[in-house]
Amino acid sequence: MALVMTNSLEMLEIMFGIIKAGACMVPISGLLTPAQLATMIADSGAKAVFASAGNRVMIEAAGLPASIRRIAVGFASDGWEAGDAKLAAAPEIDPGVRSRPKDRFNIIYSSGTTGLPKGIVQSHGARAHFAWSNALELGMSRDSVALVTTALYSNGTMFMVLPPLLLGATVVIMEQFSAAGALALIEQHKVTHAFMVPTQCIVTLDDPALGAHDLSSLECLLSAGSSLRPDTREAIIARMTPHIYELYGFSEGFATMRKPGDVPAQPGAVGRPVLGFDLRIVGDDDRECARGDVGEIVGTGLGAMAGYHSRPDLDAAILWHDHSGAAFLRSGDLGYVDEEGYLHIVDRKKDMILSGGFNIFPADLEAVIGEHPDVQDVTVIGIPHPKWGETPMALVIPRGTPDPAALLDWANTRLARTQRLAGLELRTEFPRNALGKVLKRQLRAAWWDEAR
Repeated sequence: MALVMTNSLEMLEIMFGIIKAGACMVPISGLLTPAQLATMIADSGAKAVFASAGNRVMIEAAGLPASIRRIAVGFASDGWEAGDAKLAAAPEIDPGVRSRPKDRFNIIYSSGTTGLPKGIVQSHGARAHFAWSNALELGMSRDSVALVTTALYSNGTMFMVLPPLLLGATVVIMEQFSAAGALALIEQHKVTHAFMVPTQCIVTLDDPALGAHDLSSLECLLSAGSSLRPDTREAIIARMTPHIYELYGFSEGFATMRKPGDVPAQPGAVGRPVLGFDLRIVGDDDRECARGDVGEIVGTGLGAMAGYHSRPDLDAAILWHDHSGAAFLRSGDLGYVDEEGYLHIVDRKKDMILSGGFNIFPADLEAVIGEHPDVQDVTVIGIPHPKWGETPMALVIPRGTPDPAALLDWANTRLARTQRLAGLELRTEFPRNALGKVLKRQLRAAWWDEAR
């Protein structure tokens, strides 16, 4: 059963009602086009779709088959079943369904940063491990209060849903994020655990309301989706909470975590594998790399996905096997493990820029440009070049109104000759997925489509 809903208590109630009934839930973004929505619902095999009022028009435009039930939540309209009445009339009884560890819990569609979204199937067993392991890693208890600031259809949001509900703790849900709203809720409900992507952290740090609220109840601020810049991390510790947890992972089922007590000798570490997970670094020859050598990050663990929905071809492509035959999932990210066992992210494998035979990692350039006080956020992409094949271009969301030419000169004086930017443009925003990851593929398209 699919859900195309905005954050609400009703959405959470329906999600767990679907699970309790023994069905598989399919939460879907309301930011899709009607055609994309129709494709996902058809791919998932959903027999019904629950919708909030704001998504009614899009769902009707998707032209779903008449066999798919359309259930309205919070509104009434012709051709829709009255979901509110069904919820009110539903008996509070145990349906008597007993799910097994290998049964499907949900299908989560990937962010689509590398192409068409894929349906990631997660089992009851994997989700149970996710809930227990993260409750332990994040120090949750029955007295915890978790704040949901991101969309409930997103896999990352589950860090503030499944672990606390497993323990019988409290979950506070924001219908839509605002920095001022989040700060007020933390103080009002004495929130102990919150999840924010780096973009939300930056916006919150810049909000005038930050100094007006008591955040002392926070025992854990979990950040994921992309790496925190060092200056952002330092500002969070100084102005919000010292209890900052950083998570690296991918929806298919692998994660590392850096906790407040972790003090790696090398800067930039994203932590060690969470409970029940293991990782390897493999080279282009598919052989395991030595400590300190850069390669693709592969991971495995009890919380790993069961596979991609109806895509055995993708299942085969994502797997890497070690010498004993154990299966690991390919992340598509480049990184290395230092001598202390901490993972370091170098860059997204497909985002690496190959310019004149040199490998350029956008993250290295972004770290330098991000040090400028007039830069709020930055992303670097590869654009076509007639001589070098491709060359780096910086896109910057500024603080204030800096001169792009001066900012470009400032950056290039600090970059190696092989890293220098071909250009720099100012933007007001970047296209992002639900967890704040910049959709670089969309940004690159403007240049590469023109070159073709």
